[in-house]
Amino acid sequence: MKHTITLIPGDGTGPELVTATRRVIDATGVKIDWEVHDAGIDVVDKYGTPLPEHVLESIRRNKIALKGPITTPIGTGFRSVNVALRHSLNLFSCVRPCKTYPGVRSRYSDIDLVIVRENSEDLYAGVEFDQGTPEAKQIIAMGGGKIHNNAAISIKPISPFGSERIVRYAFDYAVKNGRKKVTAVAKANIMKYTDGLFYRVAREIAAEYKGKIDYDEVLVDAMCMQLVQRPESYDVLVLPNLYGDILSDLCAGLVGGLGVAPGANIGNDVAVFEATHGSSPKYKGMNKVNPTALILSGMLMLRHIGETAAAERLENAIAAVITEGQKVTYDMKSDRNDPSAVGTSQMADAIIAKL
Repeated sequence: MKHTITLIPGDGTGPELVTATRRVIDATGVKIDWEVHDAGIDVVDKYGTPLPEHVLESIRRNKIALKGPITTPIGTGFRSVNVALRHSLNLFSCVRPCKTYPGVRSRYSDIDLVIVRENSEDLYAGVEFDQGTPEAKQIIAMGGGKIHNNAAISIKPISPFGSERIVRYAFDYAVKNGRKKVTAVAKANIMKYTDGLFYRVAREIAAEYKGKIDYDEVLVDAMCMQLVQRPESYDVLVLPNLYGDILSDLCAGLVGGLGVAPGANIGNDVAVFEATHGSSPKYKGMNKVNPTALILSGMLMLRHIGETAAAERLENAIAAVITEGQKVTYDMKSDRNDPSAVGTSQMADAIIAKL
């Protein structure tokens, strides 16, 4: 069976990472017709936006996309293309597996966690009002003296619909993938209405899976400590948007960093697969950046489209190259100045040779 998949090279180091990943996926023997569309900083002058409508149309049509990193300006400029994709395509679930592979430098071993993060609500919904605006002043007045009179305001929406959707996805993922426990993470002792609602909904959903999947709750600050102390105690974590973003990076750090952290953004009809790291524009064109995270994201994509045997072979090939530790990029060497480190393309070659 041939699959038609939208391929977005991205910007910065994105194009070279995508090229390496495409070669590796093609080498698995899975038949894919890649439909390439550009997005990011490099197309703003041409289209007036980093996310042209034809890119979204392609993803909606093909249902599956593999995306390279795209730069998000800090503090100024356009909002995140990643966030825009999630909102435009209703990709309500961000799935980020964090797994240790022998050979990756880490203080931990045998970690196999999955972060399931709600993508559409919370503080990332983008409902913000700048300081001095009429909306901000109105909210400040409603605050009864609790908000400084010159504050900017962000709104944190948490709904029963959004909470039920993401928690149910987490439990279904656990059942489908042979997981044992789902842990809901929030801060309901302080945010009693928003995070409290998230927990109330989670408990209702958990009751439907009683006897199949264990359920517990941990406050987000306590979870940060416990993940550092005993990450082996946890399995699938389900979180509102902001906490999920933060803890996914924490868990990536436990297993060796963002360079080995794949990701997927999944909705009812569409899924976009991407590495969790940024575009590293300072390394653009240097054939230097670690391709593992994006190749692992491609592995998740193969599983999603039903090519499970190819996905298994690909993950085993990646693990073998990492374990040997010879043909890996500089960041995976014990000494980052090790002259035996290879480039992005050469590491992809090594993985292909293991398939």
